[in-house]
Amino acid sequence: MKKTYYAVIFTSERTAGDHGYEAMAKQMVELASKQPGFLGVESVRNENGIGITVSYWDSLETIQQWKKHAVHKIAQEKGKQQWYHRYSVRVCKVEQEYSFER
Repeated sequence: MKKTYYAVIFTSERTAGDHGYEAMAKQMVELASKQPGFLGVESVRNENGIGITVSYWDSLETIQQWKKHAVHKIAQEKGKQQWYHRYSVRVCKVEQEYSFER
């Protein structure tokens, strides 16, 4: 990844049942990965339905374009109506990155 980029941190609590969620989540990752400025995504969810998805983007502009994407907007509405008890979105500028790998 490049030196400075942005992370969109989506933290959520799911409702019970799938109701098409898994299929839509997969579609969103596939669609996002084709968007200009997309750098990657990481996602986890525990057995209580609490999840964190972090997507990485090269600019604030590409994040806004993704937020306004027509299919993504459909997923956002379904999320509010059916899939989530609650969620929060945080947009952060990543200024430094380091890691360890064995």
